[in-house]
Amino acid sequence: MKIITIVGARPQFIKAAAVSRAFAKQTNIEEVIVHTGQHFDTNMSDIFFQEMEIPKPHYNLDINGLGHGAMTGQMLEKIEKVLLEEKPDWVLVYGDTNSTIAGALAAAKLHIKVAHVEAGLRSFNMNMPEEINRILTDRISNILFCPTDTAIANLKAEGYDNLPNKLVKSGDVMQDAALFYSKKSRKPNFDIPNNFILATIHRAENTDDLSRLKAIIDAFDEIGKNNSIILPLHPRTRQIISKNNIKINENNIKIIEPVGYLEMVYLLQNCKMVMTDSGGLQKEAFFFKKFCITLREETEWVELVQNGFNTIVGANKTRIVEAFNKQNFDLKFDINLYGTGNASDKIATDLLNY
Repeated sequence: MKIITIVGARPQFIKAAAVSRAFAKQTNIEEVIVHTGQHFDTNMSDIFFQEMEIPKPHYNLDINGLGHGAMTGQMLEKIEKVLLEEKPDWVLVYGDTNSTIAGALAAAKLHIKVAHVEAGLRSFNMNMPEEINRILTDRISNILFCPTDTAIANLKAEGYDNLPNKLVKSGDVMQDAALFYSKKSRKPNFDIPNNFILATIHRAENTDDLSRLKAIIDAFDEIGKNNSIILPLHPRTRQIISKNNIKINENNIKIIEPVGYLEMVYLLQNCKMVMTDSGGLQKEAFFFKKFCITLREETEWVELVQNGFNTIVGANKTRIVEAFNKQNFDLKFDINLYGTGNASDKIATDLLNY
């Protein structure tokens, strides 16, 4: 069986690392990795393949720095050429990026079976490009690997029981990766304060709306007066901050360049909590038993909120500071929400037995 895996963004590299390892155990699976180039900064792409021991991509399409339409269109065109040349049995896509929908569309139009890892997630916010991508990808996929019961329920509510798709509760491949790489974490090359907060900002809803971006940074500044904050800054976010002369008090917020995954795991292991607008980091906070404040109006990981591990605050300074002050550091992270760390093996087995 030949499987073409489409990746392009940092979270997808993490997921692919786990699943590619499971594929490698199967002598009758040949995997061809296509990197769209969506994340092209060395610390956000190349280093991942090196330190996470992911096979080097067979194709790098080098598509980046474009608007949604141009980026998705170019990916669709170039992925189609790869599929016509390789003639795979399956195309495997991850998550909710432009790379995801482009890979799924290219395959579906050529009548190649599509597998969607992390299917069934819903934020119910159609202003998010990610929501559009994940809904459309689910609809044209043949097998939908769902990480949670909530994801399965979402698809059933949309009528997927009446469609010719196979729904599989696989568990979460990000948990597989967290368990595997927790033993390989690496201390970043800078002074790390004790009891620090790990923060990130990158989503367009926050970075493209300057009032939201300023409110988040103001909240970080307020919290940072009495707490150490480490902020790995996404290149795009850094550019927007610089272009608009948004002031950051670096006495209260330690800004660093993006770090590799093994260094991020170290930061997660050693921080006291997380503040983020990232979908993946919300889960990783849970995997490493850390409370999370989410800088969005909603989350697709509703079970984290329902169980008290995550608080949704949007981009309101007062709500962010209040959530920090009210956080419960005594939470017990002993509930199984995302499987037991064998999602990748289940995906490999189910694809072979489809």
